[in-house]
Amino acid sequence: MYQAKNGGRDRFCRYSAEATMYNPGRMSLENDLRQAIGQGELLLHYQPQIDLASHEISGVEALVRWQHPERGLISPAEFIPIAEESGLIVPLGEWVLCEAFRQLREWKLLGLPPLRMAINISALQFRSGNLLGFLADQLAAYEIDPRQIELELTESLLMHNVDDVLRTLQEIKALGISLAIDDFGTGFSSLSYLRRFPIDRLKIDQSFIRGIETIPANESIARAIVSLANSLSLGVVAEGIEQSVEMAVLERMHCTEGQGYLFAKPLSANDIVAWATTHRKSQT
Repeated sequence: MYQAKNGGRDRFCRYSAEATMYNPGRMSLENDLRQAIGQGELLLHYQPQIDLASHEISGVEALVRWQHPERGLISPAEFIPIAEESGLIVPLGEWVLCEAFRQLREWKLLGLPPLRMAINISALQFRSGNLLGFLADQLAAYEIDPRQIELELTESLLMHNVDDVLRTLQEIKALGISLAIDDFGTGFSSLSYLRRFPIDRLKIDQSFIRGIETIPANESIARAIVSLANSLSLGVVAEGIEQSVEMAVLERMHCTEGQGYLFAKPLSANDIVAWATTHRKSQT
């Protein structure tokens, strides 16, 4: 049932005994996650996004973490699939939005210059029917400038029920929020949706950045994405930059922004303030 729901409305999935074997560990983690969402065990870390021309911080991506009271820090790679399969991704996604908005307001009160906050939205959350109203309510509750918010969507999300997706995207854009395609080039890439949908930014998947200076195919793909983005007046963020040589290649092809361990790992909210202050001083 959850597999069918995760794929959208008006569909079914055939039962498979091999795929649905009872897994006590998974069920235990699902139950723990259900409790964790309302008990303060979740937290957000933030990874800086850097303007490659000025080397100034332009934004951050919000990344959810789970501090389990007994198992310690659990990787998103372990609990996000469970959240998606169980339907918990909707309340989890709403918690992430609330916490990200709250943090933006706190940074503003601390005097931190405005930053763009990139937040991942799952397909199930997008199709829940409540996303637009929830966003509007949170923007008002935390007095957030909608231009500071960017929702990251997957390519696969855009390829189903295109008319409904387009209508929802237009409504989100009407709030003043920007939209990005995450991991561009790894899914069902189609130039037609870039023409139809109100997209603001493309994110180049880290698999194309790794070894970009020595792997011609990666360099060619990244260059093509940057060129496409520039020709459509879209921003472009390269993910997973770990080496200065990778950054140099991206700068030469006029990639606008970068993100990765070369600049900073995902940081706590307090560490972001300290990091941004130190980084700003280093650029003056």
